[in-house]
Amino acid sequence: MIVDSILLALSPMLLLITLTGVSLGIIWGALPGLSTTMAMGLLIGLSAGMGQNSAICFMLGVYTGSVFGGAISAVLINIPGTPDAVPTMIEGHQLAQKGEGGQALGMAIASSFIGGWVGIILLIALIPLILTFALNFRSWEMFLLALTGILVAGTMSTGEMPLKGWISGWLGMLVAFVGLDSIHATPRFTFGTFALFDGISYVPVLIGLFGLAEILRTLPSPSATTIPGRVDRVVPPLKMILRYFGSSVRSGILGTFIGAIPGAGANVASFLSYDIGRRRAKPEEKAKWGKGSYEAIVCAETANNANIGGSMLPTLALGIPGNAAAAALLAALTLKNVVVGPTIEIDHPGLIYFIYAALVVANMLMYGAALMLIRPCVKLFSLPKGILMPLILPVCIIGAYAVKLSIFDVWIMFAAGLVGWLLSAFKFPVAPVVLGVILAPLADENLRRSLLIFEDKTWSFIATQWIGTALIIFIAIVIIDGIRRLLRPAADPAKSNI
Repeated sequence: MIVDSILLALSPMLLLITLTGVSLGIIWGALPGLSTTMAMGLLIGLSAGMGQNSAICFMLGVYTGSVFGGAISAVLINIPGTPDAVPTMIEGHQLAQKGEGGQALGMAIASSFIGGWVGIILLIALIPLILTFALNFRSWEMFLLALTGILVAGTMSTGEMPLKGWISGWLGMLVAFVGLDSIHATPRFTFGTFALFDGISYVPVLIGLFGLAEILRTLPSPSATTIPGRVDRVVPPLKMILRYFGSSVRSGILGTFIGAIPGAGANVASFLSYDIGRRRAKPEEKAKWGKGSYEAIVCAETANNANIGGSMLPTLALGIPGNAAAAALLAALTLKNVVVGPTIEIDHPGLIYFIYAALVVANMLMYGAALMLIRPCVKLFSLPKGILMPLILPVCIIGAYAVKLSIFDVWIMFAAGLVGWLLSAFKFPVAPVVLGVILAPLADENLRRSLLIFEDKTWSFIATQWIGTALIIFIAIVIIDGIRRLLRPAADPAKSNI
């Protein structure tokens, strides 16, 4: 299966599709204000008409390319293309002002390549253990697992205000409950509208929340950017790569494990790895941090690319997206009737090996494509946002329409975009909404099935289900910790956001 998967991923057509995804991801990530999640959410429409293998290669290519792409604008024009490129911006632009922008980007590319490999290796090594454990999950445990994913994502997305994250997650669940229920086919929240009987598709919701909402946020205050100067030598010397290899491995491991935590994205991995790297740096290197440090770029870029493999761990093994970008990938797989989770190897034999192979190919193509696209990206991302954002609107409309060829989905996309804009205006996180929309059917169906199973059982029997009990304890800890953080600002009215 491993050999067949590698040969299949290396077929000319899939190589071309992966390269297209990687190139679009790099360009998208290099454009200021366009995040990895937004790239995944909008370009999912292009994968709707592809076959299963083609869609997987394309979306993994977009994911891999866009995570690195943010470093290009961060180094050259001091504007991070993606949030996780902020540490790279702090150090890389300082180097660019010294005439070393090309070499800073070269180190970012090399670090991204190494980080991708670390994440893939740990993914391949750890997922059999997680899958073996996850096979013990039944309906009750799957309901609690879905609930845990929404709670954790809501808490980690909002810092000191977890209540807003939870509200966003419940809002996503409410959207997912529209339509006929999965067990008795009873209409819910349809209000007699026939178009709602089939439910609300998560793809237009995803596009609206991350695409149209970004346009609405950006257009009122367009900012022009200046075209940077010439880029010098990009490929870094091997000696420099080996000099920071230890920092790369450490940051890669850290980024992978942070990615495996649902709700903790590449920005968490990037900032934490940057901080740990600064603390562990040698005195002569520590003096360069904040003024242009190659080691700092290595730490940040390795961590956020290793985060890709880490985010695949809970996504593939448990069916819970590691972050919002992985949620978009999960949506693309669901479009192809691929249900990931503990039984992925039983329901889709060999698919997980193909995903490994596609990740490896995408990571290798990312290195070559990044070297070739840096200079064209310099010209492309210099477009003012007032021109760029209106060009994205047709992509949003086409992506929403392409899934079911339905105008109704386009209206859903517009409504989701307006809701996403309002949520951002009131400081509510958007990512938990996406997780709620995707995880709610899993939670709903398994809760109702569990109630049927436990109908004649006692509470003592339920308590003996040790995995479920452990999850309940974990959920209680998350809620108590969220309430504690929610009440903390109330002690100081000057700091309260309520």
